[in-house]
Amino acid sequence: MRKFIQLFGQVLTPTARRFQQALNHPELTQAAVQQNICDRLIFSQYGQFLGINSVADWQRVPIVNYDTIEPWILTDSKPNKIPLTPEQILFYEKTSGSSGAVKWIPYTRSLRKSFNQMFCIWAQDLIQHGPKFSTGKLYACISPQLDSANSSADRPLSLQDDLDYLDSWLQWLLRPWLVMPAGLNRLRDPQRFKHQLCLALLQAENLEIISVWSPSFLQVHLKYIQENHLLLQAELRDRLSAHRLQLLTEPNIPWTELWSNLKLISCWDSANAADQAKGLRSHFPGVFIQGKGLLATEAPMTIPLIAAEGYVPVLDEVFFEFEDNAGNLYKLPELSTGQEYTIILSQKGGLYRYRIGDRIRVTHWYHNTPCLEFLGRDSSISDLVGEKLQETFVHQVLNQLNLPENCFKTLVPVAHPPHYILLLDSAIQTPDIIAQDLDNLLSQSIHYRRARLLEQLAPTQVLIGDRIPEILALDRVRNGSIWGGIKHPILTATPINDTLLQTLKSLF
Repeated sequence: MRKFIQLFGQVLTPTARRFQQALNHPELTQAAVQQNICDRLIFSQYGQFLGINSVADWQRVPIVNYDTIEPWILTDSKPNKIPLTPEQILFYEKTSGSSGAVKWIPYTRSLRKSFNQMFCIWAQDLIQHGPKFSTGKLYACISPQLDSANSSADRPLSLQDDLDYLDSWLQWLLRPWLVMPAGLNRLRDPQRFKHQLCLALLQAENLEIISVWSPSFLQVHLKYIQENHLLLQAELRDRLSAHRLQLLTEPNIPWTELWSNLKLISCWDSANAADQAKGLRSHFPGVFIQGKGLLATEAPMTIPLIAAEGYVPVLDEVFFEFEDNAGNLYKLPELSTGQEYTIILSQKGGLYRYRIGDRIRVTHWYHNTPCLEFLGRDSSISDLVGEKLQETFVHQVLNQLNLPENCFKTLVPVAHPPHYILLLDSAIQTPDIIAQDLDNLLSQSIHYRRARLLEQLAPTQVLIGDRIPEILALDRVRNGSIWGGIKHPILTATPINDTLLQTLKSLF
């Protein structure tokens, strides 16, 4: 199998070499991508509406967010044809922001090829520079559809399988290596989904690679295995070795012994996912925990390259523009090391000058291209009564609290009466002590302190429970999110709904 993996790497090498050449010439590469995307825009109804005739008209293309272009996506015409692109739509992928509003992102063959190329470059880099893979057994996150109310009936071409991100030849090549129980993506009950997935993972003794989006997704399933080990052990008595069955009975399951071939876990590890990724590193010492880079439903943006020691932009598939705090726009080669920007992207699926809401910092340069570190969502501000809490400030505040190093934490606003609740899955101190410390630290903000002094905001509260992350995730799933791809924000910008709040409070 090792030779087959090396052969697979050789098949991917030409794509990787072309990408390396693109990194050497970012200005020329980006100009070619911009021209390619502009040609698609010109031949679309949207481009004709804007009066775009050449790339010289690019500045006339408005910078937009999803709400602006949603009418151009959710048209009354056939779902495989929309005014944003002359290409046919293969399928739609749904996603949502922290507000929970569903967004439908159209996928064309060209956009899927962008994701496909990103995967090929990533895989080739791992085979060449990463761990010495020998079994190739891979679990790639399968996204459950847990709520029939959010089925794909209104978008009949919607994504059915996570492999749909890849071209058919790569799907065919990967399927024999995948841990993918039949029918798993059709399960709608979260407990059944967890149970069936855990059974499959436990039977995959030669599991070598785990690829998920959110590290909390994997942690939920590790927790399920730990808490239900007797049930799982009974079901797998004739399918696991005696040694691995015995491991399931230990008070703290040694995960690296349970999957002794595991060499790589790929997941988000920056911004709000950093603490959860750190928790995985403690569970799996010696396993390479690699960050995903910046990857969104709308487009692939950065790829982690081991040789680059950072995240390089997908500059030969996506056209990038960057905005600084003063509102100035820059192209990729014009960025400055150490500076922070928000991303405006144009991709090959019909999104042009799209403000995706992600903030990055230029860490260093690889070849002639800047490497980009994801910092978090832009404009993550909660403002119930004028307190204007920002995500970066809240992150600093929570780091000053006496909390367990890798605990789950998110601050949510409550509308009636206006106040904030800190949600934790574990804690050292009592809720009252944490709440008082939190209130004092938040009061370092002049707007928050003024609101508290005027009694516009009630005191902060703290809820602690190990089921909190899962309850929040399931609520997001019911509102259109993909469970395996949920990122829990440090600060939620919109007030928590009453039903979810009551569910959380009922735990105590």
